[in-house]
Amino acid sequence: MIKIKNVSRTYSKKNKVLDDVSLDIKAGEFVSIVGQSGAGKTTLVRILIGEEEADKGQVVIGDWDISRISKSDVPHLRRQIGVIFQDFKLLSKKTLEENVAFALQVCGATPRKINKVVKNVLKIVGLEDKARRYPDEVSGGEKQRAAIARALVHQPRILLADEPTGNLDAINAGEIIDLLLRINNFGTTVILVTHNKEIVNRLSKRVITMDKGRIVNDQAKGKYLL
Repeated sequence: MIKIKNVSRTYSKKNKVLDDVSLDIKAGEFVSIVGQSGAGKTTLVRILIGEEEADKGQVVIGDWDISRISKSDVPHLRRQIGVIFQDFKLLSKKTLEENVAFALQVCGATPRKINKVVKNVLKIVGLEDKARRYPDEVSGGEKQRAAIARALVHQPRILLADEPTGNLDAINAGEIIDLLLRINNFGTTVILVTHNKEIVNRLSKRVITMDKGRIVNDQAKGKYLL
């Protein structure tokens, strides 16, 4: 599903953010990527979603080499990779269902398709009864559920969650992780980038540890070792 080979990224001579990173992630895996601030996690995420290019190396998603992806191809890549962020990135003047629908509207989907898909994904994340509420009328956990629903509208093969529980309390964080596990059980590859030691240890899934731009540990059923 994802092949990263000898990838390096340098912002300056003294700031090598990724240093010869190689990594394979199989279809259907649930992988946690951990590491302290500055380890290179965020840069790796930005390369995977086409926001940055590697200076060296190769990045392949499916059969698509995105190592030197053009700006015009980035929207197509984003339909294969659903992305969830710590700060939700919801539009405050749109309801939850309108936020989810917007991701389809910008791609030119028909009203009929939008209506069907939005209902389905809101049901998956358990927000059917909150669909017409605005972001400031729901909890942080519900905002993140809406963000997950929006990430699912294109039925992505990969779901990349970058610190999705960073702004949530323990109960809401646990519910979001349970939802990610359910999505993974549907066959979607899930990549979780997190600092949350308790969540990583509870998952008992594959854990990739980064430090100073390199992968220093890769465990099939791992723990948060930092």
